[in-house]
Amino acid sequence: MKEKKILIDLERLRYSNSGIANVFRSLASGLINITTKEYFIFLYAERESLPRKLTNNFTIVQRRFWNKKVYNYYRKFDIIHVSHQLTSYFKKKYKNQKKIVTLHDLNFLHENISNEKKEKFKNVVNSNISNADVIVCISQFVKNDLLKNWALFTFKEKPIVKVVYNGISFNDNKIKSKSFENYSFLKGKNYILNIGVLFPKKNQLSLIKMLPYIEEDLVCVVSDSKPEYVVKITEELENNGCMDRVHFLYNISDNEKWYLIENSRALCHPSLAEGFGIPPIEAMYCEKPVFLSTYTSLPEIGGDIAFYFKSFETQEMVTSYKKGIEIFDNDQSYKVKLKNRALKFSKQEMAKNYLDIYKELI
Repeated sequence: MKEKKILIDLERLRYSNSGIANVFRSLASGLINITTKEYFIFLYAERESLPRKLTNNFTIVQRRFWNKKVYNYYRKFDIIHVSHQLTSYFKKKYKNQKKIVTLHDLNFLHENISNEKKEKFKNVVNSNISNADVIVCISQFVKNDLLKNWALFTFKEKPIVKVVYNGISFNDNKIKSKSFENYSFLKGKNYILNIGVLFPKKNQLSLIKMLPYIEEDLVCVVSDSKPEYVVKITEELENNGCMDRVHFLYNISDNEKWYLIENSRALCHPSLAEGFGIPPIEAMYCEKPVFLSTYTSLPEIGGDIAFYFKSFETQEMVTSYKKGIEIFDNDQSYKVKLKNRALKFSKQEMAKNYLDIYKELI
């Protein structure tokens, strides 16, 4: 049988600190050691955005700015794997080509945005999934959301819908020898950690309101923010007198992120909208307790090993946090349970699951 050519879209690696970049970097890395004569994998990306181990092991199709308008650069591939439902690069599908689209979320349907914006997002998603052979949802929650809103989209042929959980690369070289020299403001302090965009849907404001009632500081690792939400947070900090107990760190390196997780007391992730949830997995791998909301996909990630904020009323959150910390501190087996839970979301497991889909289509 003639060798099949597969193109995996890694265009979003341009945003190197984003969750999607980390996931698909991990997917490509996980595929390196899975060999078969049935296929040949190419990566679509800007070469400079890729780590050397990927450029050494795969053929790179260089992203060009005109690729949004000129599509024939991917005509020769048997399978196109589109990594994000909002991409502008792979809307067309050629004859005898198979197309996979990874659907991360339909959050725009549930956010407080104008109908015009919702329609715009819906049309972009539809342009990508309408001709897909397989839609891969990153959680059962996302799959259920898609099926619930199926009538909003049009399909040339009914696609197969599968769930493949995201997998990540676990950093076992977490700069353990690094001192707090870059974070002198944290020296000697306990802190809870939050990682993500500073948007209302991530609900960091609820953590700000907890600060007068707990001993720990709050460190927020931020990759993007909405100015109006920053204003709300600042006003709350001024009102509760905790301005000096919150530390916003913008666009830090991956190694620095792991270091901050390792030295944290816990990770708190009271998000209202998640397609998946990478930070809790990273914290569990570092054997840190995680506190999550019960919304969307997060219970799939934390399972019965996470602690949950069942309400966002401040005193109830404080009670849940203190009780969870007490349980964690008094159970010597909890750290092992956390790490074992995290390992269910490894890059190797994700790569194997996607490879099975490629083989089915081949």
